[in-house]
Amino acid sequence: MNLGMVGLGRMGRGLSRRLIAGGHRVVGWDRDPAAVQALAGDGAEPASDLADLRDRLAPPRAVWVMVPAGTPTQETLDRLGEQLSPGDLVVDGGNSWFRDTTARALALAERGVVLVDSGTSGGIWGEREGFCLMVGGPAEAVDALRPVFDTLAPEDGWAHVGDAGAGHYVKMVHNGIEYGLLQAYAEGFEVLAETDEYDLDLHQVGEVWRHGSVVRSWLLDLATAAYAKDPELAKVSGYVEDSGEGRWTVAEALRLDVPAPVINLSLIMRLRSREKDSYAAKFVAALRNEFGGHPVRTAK
Repeated sequence: MNLGMVGLGRMGRGLSRRLIAGGHRVVGWDRDPAAVQALAGDGAEPASDLADLRDRLAPPRAVWVMVPAGTPTQETLDRLGEQLSPGDLVVDGGNSWFRDTTARALALAERGVVLVDSGTSGGIWGEREGFCLMVGGPAEAVDALRPVFDTLAPEDGWAHVGDAGAGHYVKMVHNGIEYGLLQAYAEGFEVLAETDEYDLDLHQVGEVWRHGSVVRSWLLDLATAAYAKDPELAKVSGYVEDSGEGRWTVAEALRLDVPAPVINLSLIMRLRSREKDSYAAKFVAALRNEFGGHPVRTAK
């Protein structure tokens, strides 16, 4: 199949390379000319801009957009809406908010362009292992893109989960669950790291848990690999970003009156990680000293 790929960062390049290896023709464009040339070296056909990308694809065209959520996605889809023709397909493979996706699908439909949303999981390992794809959009459009999804995903690794926005909705909740899983592992390993009872080898603990334990998982595999490279995690800063999906999942849970304390607190812990010296923590320490005479540590 012929496919345009817009956005050639880590994910866009990985998707493109897997498609090329699967026999598809990929026309690539990115704002960074070096990224375009790098993908050309991988076997893609380079485009100089979106109009050139459009012209290199025969109608009905299919274009996959893999750029950051928010304004970059909105601007890219607006420009594609102006460039493409009725009957063309656009896939938003990024982490867009599902309500933005439904609005964008309606706007593109007015031009006769169909939007398919593909929640994409797999990270930098997806190129080798396959990407998990959660797809939303009209059934006919999804079926037309089936060769692409079949190539990108491992066996049984993609599904058409509903109408426009459904793919991003499922991916949003997926990432909310990821927040909770990561935090649970983090807290457990911190207890192991801080114990004064034993001198534990955390890489060894992770390795044994990977074999037969009920907490074994791919995330645990990655944690063990991280400890193999850096046993004390000394090279890693404790600042943790959040890309939006955790916040959206918490907001959606509140809207639906669904208690989601684990995901909620996991998000809060990410926010806490960004404070070098929490004012709220200092406030609590000061009050404990005032009412109970509890000792406080002097700020350095």
